[in-house]
Amino acid sequence: MKTREEKELLINELVTDLHNNPNFYITDTSSLTVEKTNQLRRECYKNKVTLKVVKNSLLMKAMERSGKNYGELYGSLAGTTAVMFCEVGNVPAKLIKEFRKTSDRPQLKAAFVEECAYLGDNQLDTLVGIKSKNELIGDIIGLLQSPAKNVISALQSGGGKIAGIVKTLSERNA
Repeated sequence: MKTREEKELLINELVTDLHNNPNFYITDTSSLTVEKTNQLRRECYKNKVTLKVVKNSLLMKAMERSGKNYGELYGSLAGTTAVMFCEVGNVPAKLIKEFRKTSDRPQLKAAFVEECAYLGDNQLDTLVGIKSKNELIGDIIGLLQSPAKNVISALQSGGGKIAGIVKTLSERNA
């Protein structure tokens, strides 16, 4: 049994994690063997995801103290809970999906990604499809560059024609 001071330290640490990580997943890792759990931890570490097994009551207190509205997630705080904290919202979903090719866990209880709550394991495919901020910026840049590339290639391919048209027009006006 932990002392009140130890619990306070854990709650404060979780509040810090919630503030420092805009995205997190609440999962059930029960029934994973020690070997599988260690394998999951290694995969999380490789993908810059922090995995913490927590007591539901402490996580709920941390959520309440964080100043954000996590009320929708409270119902998922039952049974064994492991939290996956991350910067990029879809990384844990991809990691879980890949990991479950050889195991039935972790199960997704809930996730908080891009300021939205996702409830239930059936949301995993939706979360995999969420693009990160950098992916969206790349898409936008690609879309913005596309028309400019088309104009440049048209000018380069028909450069002789345009020059001829300009020359003909200038001779007519002279």
